[in-house]
Amino acid sequence: MKQRNHAFDFLCGICIVRMMMLHVMSFCQMQQQDWWMEVMHWTYFFMSFFFFKAGYFNKTVGGDTRAFLVKKTKQLIVPYTVWGVLGAVVYLGFACLVLPSNNTMVKNVTWEHLWQTSSFFGNGPVWFLMSFFMAYVAMHLIGKADLWLEARTRYLRLSWIVLLFPLISYKLCEAGNPLWFNLNNVFWGIFLFLLGRLWRECLEQYSKPQMMTLSAVMVAVFIALNIADGGEYTMSTNLWTGYYPATLLKTLCALCGFSGVFLLLNVPRIPLLGYIGEHSMVFFVAHYPLLTFYQMLRSSFVRSLRGHWDDMIILTLLSFVFCFWIVPFVERVPWLSGRFKSKPSGEPKS
Repeated sequence: MKQRNHAFDFLCGICIVRMMMLHVMSFCQMQQQDWWMEVMHWTYFFMSFFFFKAGYFNKTVGGDTRAFLVKKTKQLIVPYTVWGVLGAVVYLGFACLVLPSNNTMVKNVTWEHLWQTSSFFGNGPVWFLMSFFMAYVAMHLIGKADLWLEARTRYLRLSWIVLLFPLISYKLCEAGNPLWFNLNNVFWGIFLFLLGRLWRECLEQYSKPQMMTLSAVMVAVFIALNIADGGEYTMSTNLWTGYYPATLLKTLCALCGFSGVFLLLNVPRIPLLGYIGEHSMVFFVAHYPLLTFYQMLRSSFVRSLRGHWDDMIILTLLSFVFCFWIVPFVERVPWLSGRFKSKPSGEPKS
């Protein structure tokens, strides 16, 4: 039996820790701290990593279209809806029943939120699951089109158009990100999905010294460009800043370079980070409603979290302990985890 390479568990764990700390800092309105801004500047590509990772581990998104859609709906859209509604119940429950009408969080409730974003009041991060689902569907349809073209032409492939998707993402950003449900980031996600798949093929085809050298060079390029250019890409809002070619290049170098180095080093399992990476779905969807509940509870007693280090420490400990505690329960409940039992036959491998 092939030994598990823990590199992606390690990297995924770091990404989840960074994401949860970003939300804690934002709830306490401390995200503008100089030291935290520096952390964000060097880790802006972490959300993009999850799409890259999905492509790396999925050699195919083929199979029967109906079965594929049913499977991905169960895996992604069901938990997206359930956790979104749970967050909304917490947020709107306080907004309607507890907080005064002049409270800022009450005033922020608008109907436009339903179709302008793919997030929910009280659980904003679930936007990721909707974008993830759309990227999977798009890659499936592109794969189907390529099979059809392969039977009729020698060179033409629809997947080639994916090379233009980063530019489309950038142009959508320039246009104010007009797509409903905030699906402007899906084009970038699809490109990263394909990039992850191609990077795996490179790692399998070429020798370890060759790929380690290339990965190290990519990391060096990322560091140099990130020092020279302050541009970043924010996936949740499909926001490109700085000089677009530089931001694009250094993001690709970061994703391929860091993953290549850690994969080739075959890092050992790091207990806490490894566990978070292995169960990242639970940490991703479950922490935000808890943060919302704490914030709403504080607001009901007319106390803001703004600038309070004690609240920041409490929220950090509370959110991580809570997520560690509920992992076994959530993963036993399919409509919370998306882990529905596979049918004996008729479903595609992905």
